Amino acid sequence: MTVRKNVAVAADGYVVVQHRHPARWVAALLVAALFGLLLYSMATNPRFGWDQVALYFRDTTIIDGIGITLGLTAVCMVVGAALGVVLAVMRLSVNPLVRAAASGYVGFFRGTPVLVQLLFWFNLAALYPDITFGIPGLHLDANSLITPMLAAVLGLGLNEAAYMSEIVRAGIVSVDDGQSEASAALGLTRMQTMLKVTLPQAMRVIIPPTGNEVIGMLKTTSLVSVIAVPELLYSSQIIYSKNFQVIPLLLVASIWYIIITTIFGMGQYYLERHFARGSHRNLPPSTLAKVLILLRTHAPLAVRKAPMQ
Repeated sequence: MTVRKNVAVAADGYVVVQHRHPARWVAALLVAALFGLLLYSMATNPRFGWDQVALYFRDTTIIDGIGITLGLTAVCMVVGAALGVVLAVMRLSVNPLVRAAASGYVGFFRGTPVLVQLLFWFNLAALYPDITFGIPGLHLDANSLITPMLAAVLGLGLNEAAYMSEIVRAGIVSVDDGQSEASAALGLTRMQTMLKVTLPQAMRVIIPPTGNEVIGMLKTTSLVSVIAVPELLYSSQIIYSKNFQVIPLLLVASIWYIIITTIFGMGQYYLERHFARGSHRNLPPSTLAKVLILLRTHAPLAVRKAPMQ
């Protein structure tokens, strides 16, 4: 095959001309121009206060708030994931009462806003000033027991459990019934089948939405600022309530959220690749490959054989 500019000549004499995509170039230039105008506007507008952003980006209060945000995200996801697995198994139970209880839990926590749940937990002492758990001689003062941090963990963790239960249930249902039948034939109990056969195979379905839930939980922790938990957003609010630099401090918080969610997204990507090895012959493309595919403007050329005369 001989190749000239934009033209490929096969050995059999057929000429293959590359298909042009001018609309793609126009769209790319338009997007790049709009993005450039946005960056220029943000860079030249003094009201953004980029000098203040740089000043407070590594402020001690901000860094402490990031630590609380990450810790709260981790604890709430552990609580939500653990309870979500239990609820998912309960919803698949043959016992109708157990199924109804799990369905009622999921319906309640998915049907009420998480901010309302946080406020209820924070004001639990107004409903139950003395917590006994039905145990004689046990009396706990709710005002001292329900701290802002505990209210945040309860509100976010229990709410997350409702969503995680649906994710885990979808993963369990995606596993072929023949796996359970084969496990029963080998003498495994229902619980052993769930832990050793079903859940490991369901992980490839569970992991992608769980990664999204982690990122969502990271951002949802900003709601606990209403109950004075000093996470990232509340830390920014503390600073701008003193120096009145509202926009720069909100930009600081936003940039940190973007950095952390980007790191979490990269971790989710490689975790998905790990669990996809047993079900996909070809793994998802790497980040570099995605960039190259995005920049590619011409479809691969294929030289077909000449039809028989």
